[in-house]
Amino acid sequence: MIDMIEKEDAVISEEEAAQYDRQIRLWGLDAQKRLRGSRVLLVGLGGLGAEVAKNLILAGVKGLTLLDHEQVSVESCRAQFLVPVTAQGQNRAAASLERAQNLNPMVEVHADPDKIEDKPDDFFLQFDAVCLTGCSRDLMVRVDQLCSQRSIKVFCGDVYGYYGYMFCNLGQEHNYVEEKPKVVKPSGEANDGPEVKKAKVDPNETTMVKKTVAFCSLKEALEVDWTSDQAKASLKRTPVDYFLLHVLLKFRTDKGRDPDPQSFAEDSELLRQIRDDVLEALAVNSDLLSDDFISYCFSEMSPVCAVVGGVLGQEVVKALSQRDAPHRNFFFFDGRKGNGVVDFFGPK
Repeated sequence: MIDMIEKEDAVISEEEAAQYDRQIRLWGLDAQKRLRGSRVLLVGLGGLGAEVAKNLILAGVKGLTLLDHEQVSVESCRAQFLVPVTAQGQNRAAASLERAQNLNPMVEVHADPDKIEDKPDDFFLQFDAVCLTGCSRDLMVRVDQLCSQRSIKVFCGDVYGYYGYMFCNLGQEHNYVEEKPKVVKPSGEANDGPEVKKAKVDPNETTMVKKTVAFCSLKEALEVDWTSDQAKASLKRTPVDYFLLHVLLKFRTDKGRDPDPQSFAEDSELLRQIRDDVLEALAVNSDLLSDDFISYCFSEMSPVCAVVGGVLGQEVVKALSQRDAPHRNFFFFDGRKGNGVVDFFGPK
């Protein structure tokens, strides 16, 4: 789909060239053309969704559709900077539209107040990338399977208190280019010494290297068989955040919401029970995820939204522009430690 877009929208106007001058210098004109020809669906306008929307609009995609059926609440106003404080009770997508559009008038920004569950399959096929936030596990798996069959890039992400994650599925064959230092081969002149025969890296010159990488579905990434010898051997190197994600997605499935500070005691006990059940079902020791996580996964923390939203927005831009190596396939962020990790889960 990217190749088709590149042919249809091969020209960037002088006004656009001036607007995106810094980006064109950074990742090149061809990458900006691909980005400028891409349409993205963003589901969920919470704190994380607002960060992703900002980053994609400023990067200069062709169009961004904001899909959210939820209403603006007090919590929304704390974590989300696109909605005015006077917009409580209004639809979150519609309330976010004006400020989002003002970020970059060259991007077509649309608001859709419908529920994603009510959208037919054909709705998703008009986009080059779909980014899901605040969705249930079953819904993310369904949309991922649908879009990957049509070469539509899929991204998922959420923030739970101090924790956040991002997942991406760019298909079985994602092509991209990466800038590498140029290797200068030795000349054919007959000079003595072994050093002459070695290739040298010229730090002042670079070359573009074409690469291909394969991704798996979200379903495959979440259904790792931890009873296999290979999985057991890698368990010590596995980020505990992966298992925490399973717990939080199960909580969302069971309760239809995320852990709520207003029901902290009740939700804390439920999280503990879900932790035990999920880790038992995955055939891993319940000690892998200590009780400490419970106090730190309530509500959306704005600084965590900024970090995860920055990474998620960056990955969408990289995928659509086909520039630079993508994160494969999970990124986890722990705000307590202030660090993140990229790891792959799924069939090797």
